[in-house]
Amino acid sequence: MSLPPVSFLPFDGSSVCLFCGASETADPSYTEAAYAFGKAAAEAGWRLVYGGGGVGLMGASARGAHEAGGRVVGIMPAFLRSRERLFDEVETVVVTSMHERKQLMYDQSDAFVVAPGGIGTLEEVVELLSWKRLDLHHKPVVFLNLNGFWNGFFELMKHSVAEGMTPPSFLDAWTVAETVEEAIAQVQAGGDAPQLKHDHR
Repeated sequence: MSLPPVSFLPFDGSSVCLFCGASETADPSYTEAAYAFGKAAAEAGWRLVYGGGGVGLMGASARGAHEAGGRVVGIMPAFLRSRERLFDEVETVVVTSMHERKQLMYDQSDAFVVAPGGIGTLEEVVELLSWKRLDLHHKPVVFLNLNGFWNGFFELMKHSVAEGMTPPSFLDAWTVAETVEEAIAQVQAGGDAPQLKHDHR
């Protein structure tokens, strides 16, 4: 299946990417936090980049940003259109593969926030951190660690360091926020996001 070439509406501000789950059976407090994050990102003047779905935390974050008057761009592989249901009220780019989706999400963003999610979210952030370990990017990565959701992952990374598989400096590749307000503040502190002003095309 071939799709038209990917293009984005011009945007000269800063963009924050939210990685999160599309599950509709998650703790409602997670969905509420995703909505609050989207709203706060819009109020900060940032464009929200996300996976394009209209369900779960993904859909909530997009609605929060959109309803607050913010710019939103979703990036969705064609084969997931029915499963994750496009949120048609915002700019959406349809791509051919998961790899292309991730690459564009990375390229279009100045900072990343990782909310609770499943194996797809874990895959996205592991690749993102691996690239950071290899000095392929230096963008802020903030875990929104609601209810200690990501504590097991942090322990695994510490175990990898203790076993000599990963350098101790890798544990500085991200920061941890317990609330949406902390996540917004850490994105600002980590990358001075409102002043980045990248021209995303």
